[in-house]
Amino acid sequence: MQSTQRLVIVGGGMVGASLALALQGYARERQWELVLVEAFAPTSEFQPSYDARSTALSYGSRLIFERLGVWAAMAERAEPIRQIHVSDRGRFGAARLNAEEEHVPALGYVVENAWLGHCLLNALDTEVVQWRCPAQVTALTAQPSGYQLTLKEDGDDSVLHADLLVLADGGRSGLREQLGIGVRHTPYGQSALIANLTPAQPHQGQAFERFTDNGPMALLPVADNRCALVWTRPEEDAERLRTLDDRSLLAELQDAFGYRLGAIKQIGTRHIYPLALTEAEEQVRPHLVVLGNAAHSLHPIAGQGFNLSLRDTMALAGELLASETALGALAPLTAFHARQSRDQWLTIGFSDRVTRLFSNNDPLLSLGRGLGLVGLDVVPLAKHWFARQAMGLGVKHV
Repeated sequence: MQSTQRLVIVGGGMVGASLALALQGYARERQWELVLVEAFAPTSEFQPSYDARSTALSYGSRLIFERLGVWAAMAERAEPIRQIHVSDRGRFGAARLNAEEEHVPALGYVVENAWLGHCLLNALDTEVVQWRCPAQVTALTAQPSGYQLTLKEDGDDSVLHADLLVLADGGRSGLREQLGIGVRHTPYGQSALIANLTPAQPHQGQAFERFTDNGPMALLPVADNRCALVWTRPEEDAERLRTLDDRSLLAELQDAFGYRLGAIKQIGTRHIYPLALTEAEEQVRPHLVVLGNAAHSLHPIAGQGFNLSLRDTMALAGELLASETALGALAPLTAFHARQSRDQWLTIGFSDRVTRLFSNNDPLLSLGRGLGLVGLDVVPLAKHWFARQAMGLGVKHV
C-alpha cells in the first residue's frame, strides 16, 4: 500500500491557496497530505472597505478560476474591464483596446484582494487541506527525502517533514535566502503610490494606462464606482505625494490624468511600494519549488504579476498530477519549470520593456512612443497581439 506523502505550502495567500485548491480534489486518491503554513490567521468573513487593495485579473485568469470552480463566487465583486485606454501625456497618439473587438465579455477584471482571499478560503476542503496557522517557519533543513521545517506556533516549536516544499511566502522571502537561492534584483528607482479614488463620472468598465514624464499611472475600475490608482513616481516624489493633503494631491493627480472621468472627488488611504524587478535564480530543486512573488516580482503597471504566478501555479499542479513519480521527485519539477520558462521570459520582458520605454524622457523615444500608440490603434494584428498579452493569452503550451 502506498504511504502518505506530504506537500507543504509556505504562504497561504492567493498563490498558495490557489495551488491547494488545484490539488485538493486529487489528494485522497494520490494519498497526499496538503498543509498550508501561514503566519496570519485567515478569516472566512469579508468586510468591504473603501481602501481595500485590489488585483487586476486577466481574462485568462478568469478561465483558470472557472476551472477551479470559484469564479462564480469571485464574480460577485469582480469589476469587468471592458476597455483599456492607453495614452502618453502631452503627446499625440493613443490606443484603445476593447472586449467586443476581442470577442470576450471582458479584457480582465479588478477584484479586491480580501474578496479573492475570502473566495479561495471558502473553497478549500478543510478535511483535505490542513492549516498550520498562525505559524512561522523559523528553519529549513534539506534532507534526502525532502525538507524538515521548524515551526513556531503559539510560542512553541514543532517539526514538520515535507516530501515537497513550495515556498509561496512573497517577494521578501527570508526562506529563499536561507536556502542560498540567489536573487536578481533590478531597482527601477521608482515607487508606486497606490490608493482608491472616486471620480465624478461612472467609469463604465474603463481602465486607463497613462504615461507621463515622471512615470506611468494606471486607473483601474473597481466595484462601487471606485478606481484603483497605481501611480509610479521617482522615489522621493512618491513620498512627497503620500504626505500631501487630499486637496493638493487631487490637484496634481487631476493635472496628470486629465478629466476623462470628470473631477476626482475623493481619494483614500495611500500606500507606497518601492519598485524593482526581482527574479529568483533557482525555482526548482529536488523536493522544492519557489512560486509566486518569491519566484518573480514585476512592476505593477502592466498588471501581469499575479496572473503570471497563477499560470505558474496551474502548470505546477498539472505536472504533479501527470507524474507517476514520488512527490518531490525532480523530473516533474524540472518539467514544470521548462514548461513555464517561455511564458515567464515573455511576460517579464514585456512588463520590463513597457516600464522602461514609458519612463524615459528622451525626445526620440517619446516620438517613437506616440507613433507606436497610433500604429497600435490602427493596425488590427498589432492591437490583437497586445490585447492577448494583456488578457494573459499570449503564450500557448504544446
